[in-house]
Amino acid sequence: MHRSGAAMAWNVFKFCTALRALGSIMILLVLGVVGVTYYSVVLTNYGPALYDGGFNSLTAAVILFFFHCFLIMLLWSYFSVVLTDPGSVPPNWRPAMDEERGEADPLNGSEFNGSQPDPLNQRIRYCRKCNQLKPPRCHHCSVCERCVLKMDHHCVWVVNCVGAQNYKYFLLFLFYTFLETSLVTMALLPHFIAFFSDGEIPGTPGTLATTFLAFVLNLAFALSVLGFLIMHISLVSANTTTIEVL
Repeated sequence: MHRSGAAMAWNVFKFCTALRALGSIMILLVLGVVGVTYYSVVLTNYGPALYDGGFNSLTAAVILFFFHCFLIMLLWSYFSVVLTDPGSVPPNWRPAMDEERGEADPLNGSEFNGSQPDPLNQRIRYCRKCNQLKPPRCHHCSVCERCVLKMDHHCVWVVNCVGAQNYKYFLLFLFYTFLETSLVTMALLPHFIAFFSDGEIPGTPGTLATTFLAFVLNLAFALSVLGFLIMHISLVSANTTTIEVL
């Protein structure tokens, strides 16, 4: 039994190490999807349509305007999640009161001594990996190897934990990603339908393949992100987190 538990712990460590190594690849993947989408929408299809004149030019201008607005907000919110610290426990933090129960039931000085609290006292949470006390709703992330304030989850797409200080940017990232991918899906839908028509399709094989790929990727992201967006809106409305629900 002891050997089995040690093997499981070792496998979990390998999994966390793999997630850390995967981080940079996921950022490149996100930028790759953005690049393919930009090439298909702006350079291949709607950019040249600006010179057609008439209604086609007006439609292309409107699509390109909203496309760039959503793209700027998407990239800003994405890198805000990546670069913003999710929230660390302040150095030498000590609870002045029971923050779960409020001022009516304060902690006594005898309930914790130095940095090693009584393990039988459920009112004081302690992280044995970080060797520090943990505030309420704080959890240890095995990938980041640190405690995170109001941790929601570790997201491999942003190479960071989603916690108290960057959760707002994470919600904005989901929102603008849904708007951007939905716009691209609707904009490329006529071109996608043309693949299955009997008529001749303008463009080189490379541009046609890029348009097909961009449509499929953005449709998949729009559907998946919609589910995540609805889930996190419900979590915010209930004042809870993914970890607390699970």
